[in-house]
This record gives sequence, C-alpha cells and structure tokens, in this order.
Amino acid sequence: MTGRLDIVGLGPGAEAMVTPEVTAALEQATDVVGYIPYVARIAARPGLTLHPSDNRVELDRARHALEMALQGQRVVVVSSGDPGVFAMASAVFEALEGWPEAQALPISVLPGITAMLAAAAALGAPLGHDFACINLSDNLKPWALIERRLRLAAEADLAMAFYNPRSASRPQGFEKTLEVLRASCGDNRLISFARAVSTPEQALLTVTLGEARPEMADMRTVVILGNSATRRVGNFVYTPRFAG
Repeated sequence: MTGRLDIVGLGPGAEAMVTPEVTAALEQATDVVGYIPYVARIAARPGLTLHPSDNRVELDRARHALEMALQGQRVVVVSSGDPGVFAMASAVFEALEGWPEAQALPISVLPGITAMLAAAAALGAPLGHDFACINLSDNLKPWALIERRLRLAAEADLAMAFYNPRSASRPQGFEKTLEVLRASCGDNRLISFARAVSTPEQALLTVTLGEARPEMADMRTVVILGNSATRRVGNFVYTPRFAG
C-alpha cells in the first residue's frame, strides 16, 4: 500500500457541513489523527485506528501522522472547521521542513466550512465587506501583538471575526479585547456572539459594544464585530458591500 496524508476540515459541527471530499478521505483512511474531541466525531470501523491527542501537541501529532504515512498507511489528520484556519495544516507543513523523505509523500489539504463562515451565515451577512480574522489566544503569540492587530483593524474600519475568545485559563483576554475595541470603535458598533454554530446547542446574540460582556463568549463561540456600516435588518445583521 502506498501511504498518503490528507489534512481535512470537519466543519463547524453538523455532519451535513462535512464535504463529500472529506467524507471520501475518511472512508479510505487506515488511521485518523487529531485533537481528542475532533477524533471523537469519527465513527469507529474495522480497519481504522483512531489516534486522539491533547490540543497542545500539534507538531508531535503532525510528525506521528507523517511517520505512519511513510510506513504505508492512509492517514487523515482532522481539524474542526477548515484545516488551514488556525488548525493542523500549518503544523503538518512545519513538521515537513527539513524532512525530504516525508516531502515526497502524496499530501492533500481538503477544505472545510469554518466556524467563522458558518457563524456569519447564521447571523446574516456581517462579513459582507472587507474583514479581518484574529485568534485571541495568546498561547502562540504575545498579547501585545493581538492588541496591535485589534487597533490596526479597527483603524482600517474592518469587520472582525474572533476565534478562541475566552477560556478558563485566559478569562481576562476577552475583557481586554472589549476594552480595546470600545476605545477604538465606540460603544455603538454591533458585535455578535455565535455559540456552537450548526449544532442543536446553537445560540446567537447581537448587542452593541457598550452592552457586550466578557461572559457572553467562551471557547465554543465565534465573535463577529461589524464595521461602522454594519446594521440590523429584521432578525439579521449585515454589512453593506460598498465602502463607507
């Protein structure tokens, strides 16, 4: 058997949002590698070995997947959403550096529907114009860099989508984010909280920045801040396609 590696996105949660291309790769896989809750979404079957691991061992996970592919297995590395958006595709390519044998493997990145896009669709069209996507976790970059990017995106009047807004280990980060945004954008800008999008637990909330509270977000929430032209229409939020 010739080994190969597919790096795939499982979408935001609903099985209907997993692409047929990803489903086909999973059906052909001998091994599935990924973060524990994402691997748990894969049904066990004869001939398939599941390799769940902790969220902070991305490079080890990537190297393990490549080693198995070199041994002839058909390996799938799973991420939620899209594998190229704050996910495992970058880790795999980082692991490939300086490893010519592994670079010769057949490797594919199969896109998925990101939580950001699923959240925007559920809300209406808050990303209808230019926008920035920012990961608020400071595990892999310093808070000073996050704050600088927030201020510059606000200065450019971009809508913004935020991943990983608030966790038990980082309860203050999103509070500081809101403070930076209020100072840059004022209190009247619309901000939306989309939790567990596409699952039965989906919850949507849109408020102004002045009304926003840190506890409105957790790690299952995508937060979307509109630009200065973003507004409500009926039950939806949208950003006009023309420049303000």
